[in-house]
Amino acid sequence: MTNPRRVGYAAGAYDLFHIGHLNLLRHAKSQCDWLIAGVVADEMLELNKGVSPMVPLAERLEIVSHIDFVDEAYAEHLPDKMSVWEELHFDVFFKGDDWRGTEKGLRLEREFAEVGVEVVYFPYTMSTSSTILRRAVSALDSEDEIASR
Repeated sequence: MTNPRRVGYAAGAYDLFHIGHLNLLRHAKSQCDWLIAGVVADEMLELNKGVSPMVPLAERLEIVSHIDFVDEAYAEHLPDKMSVWEELHFDVFFKGDDWRGTEKGLRLEREFAEVGVEVVYFPYTMSTSSTILRRAVSALDSEDEIASR
């Protein structure tokens, strides 16, 4: 008889992949036997966050699938995490602690508790974020545009 494996799910845009993403995946893998990294699709990012990724989904999937800690990369096209759970049936959901105590985080905890999924938060990497990187790239684009006039 084999021991059941603990399946974890760590969702994110993974746009402009940086050390915070790597930290999340490393910590997540340390707490499960099989780690699925959910790479949020372009249309879901636009719908939920109002931003378009700088790196297309196919490329983000390719990057994430080659991270040693990731056992499987999954393109997340579904509108909510419960729909994803219905498809993948993971045991634990990993998220940065910037979600802890927020309306979205608390709702997620309640919904997942109903199906026996544990929500685990990891420290958010304050020094680097995709938002900061996106602003820096936009600022450089603006400077290039001004210089080319």
